[in-house]
Amino acid sequence: MSMLEIINMTKLYKTGDGVKDINLTIREGELVTLLGPSGCGKTTILRTIGGFLNVDGGDIRIAGQSIIHLPPEKRPTSMVFQAYNLWPHMRVFDNLEFGLKLRKIPRAERARRISEMMALVKMSGMEKKYPGQMSGGQQQRIAIARALLLEPQVLLLDEPFSALDAKIRQQMREELRKIQTDLNITVAFVTHDQEEAMALSDRVVVMNKGNIEQEGSPQDIYHRPQSRYVADFIGEMNFLQMPDKKVLAVRPEHVEVSPGSGGDLDGYVRTIMMLGHYIEMTVDTDHGIVKAFISDEQAQSFGRGDAVTLRFGRKQEYTTP
Repeated sequence: MSMLEIINMTKLYKTGDGVKDINLTIREGELVTLLGPSGCGKTTILRTIGGFLNVDGGDIRIAGQSIIHLPPEKRPTSMVFQAYNLWPHMRVFDNLEFGLKLRKIPRAERARRISEMMALVKMSGMEKKYPGQMSGGQQQRIAIARALLLEPQVLLLDEPFSALDAKIRQQMREELRKIQTDLNITVAFVTHDQEEAMALSDRVVVMNKGNIEQEGSPQDIYHRPQSRYVADFIGEMNFLQMPDKKVLAVRPEHVEVSPGSGGDLDGYVRTIMMLGHYIEMTVDTDHGIVKAFISDEQAQSFGRGDAVTLRFGRKQEYTTP
């Protein structure tokens, strides 16, 4: 079942930036990530869903009902921002209770829901603390709990983990994914972090200058990029200029390195660098520098300046304009 439908939606600013004729469907229980660089339109789409921006054209529907005429507080959505947006003068319990009070939920029911949600986000016992007494990761857990307490049909997340350090960010991703699947929540997630998008999503929507460049599963986006833009934006990619305006694209993990010559491309070892569980080798060729990921065992066989030949596994071709 389709939970969220965006139909020919346009939102343009006075500068001419924005999004135009956006069509996107998110199914019930699906986590879809809008991915792209700053200014590509991903946050604009999220804010039109939440009602923080009015659309210039088209429609947005949740569970088959148009919501574009509704103010944010009347929409069946809840939004979590990068900056947490917790009230600093209110304790955690009061922050969580505020929205439930507005909806006239009985006091006992409010307390029960808050207790259950605090356990879900692993924050039980923190109800009497103020936001300023907690870490960034703890504050973001509370912000997510506050959004989920409103039982939205669609949860909107705008770069929620970008202010956290790498280790906490990874932990928060894992916890969010578990909560999302356990509760079967429909989520629209915005990020510029490709690793985050690939790790979290059922589907990824790659944005470019106000348009959807490609959408698909993380595997499709990574292994079958439909344009050079997507190939360049997602993961690492070697681009080799070939004759007839052809550009060959091959990922470093699909480059096989052997001593000697006679493969797809010959060259000389330029650098060998240890990067954790794999080795990155760069090779000088007549078509440019090629990066390859090899094992530590393989790396022992090579030195800087050695003549090597490269064979390409999975590869794609693009035509230059």
